[in-house]
Amino acid sequence: MKIFRLLDTLLLGKKVTEKKDNFFPSVMAGKDDEFEKVGREIKTIVDDLYGGRSLRIRAVDVGSTNAEEIELTALTNAYYDIDRFGLSFVASPRHADMLFVTGPVTRNLEQALLTTYEAAPHPCIVVAIGDGAIDGGIWRDSYAVVGGVDKVIPVHIRIPGDPPSPKDILVGVLAALKNFKD
Repeated sequence: MKIFRLLDTLLLGKKVTEKKDNFFPSVMAGKDDEFEKVGREIKTIVDDLYGGRSLRIRAVDVGSTNAEEIELTALTNAYYDIDRFGLSFVASPRHADMLFVTGPVTRNLEQALLTTYEAAPHPCIVVAIGDGAIDGGIWRDSYAVVGGVDKVIPVHIRIPGDPPSPKDILVGVLAALKNFKD
């Protein structure tokens, strides 16, 4: 008769679900209005520059701690969903309009970064994401690190932080696109 008690609890018992508004009320109320505003502005610029197709981004890790990659992955989740703003990640640098480079450039990956940059169609916007990519971060004087990304390839925009938030990354992309458009 355990089945009857279980059914009684499930069907006739107290409701334990909460209303949607009770979860993260500050987040659900505005859903980060600044992020949405920046995203809409990016969408407008991407539509003007690329005639309706998306801006394609290739992420390159040249020695990071993976913190920046977690934030980049967050950009594609259901909450941030940058695809709706006309931004998408691609697997090949040959399809990329923009390179996101994370981490200090290690000596082992210096040539790989250069090869990736050369494989990308030009003009290609290069974005250094995080303190490590900007100047080497805490590994700056290490024997295994060349330094920031600009020691190997030209950088168009730098997004500081360890790691920068998804909103900071999107604001940096907007700044890069505004510079590229002018």
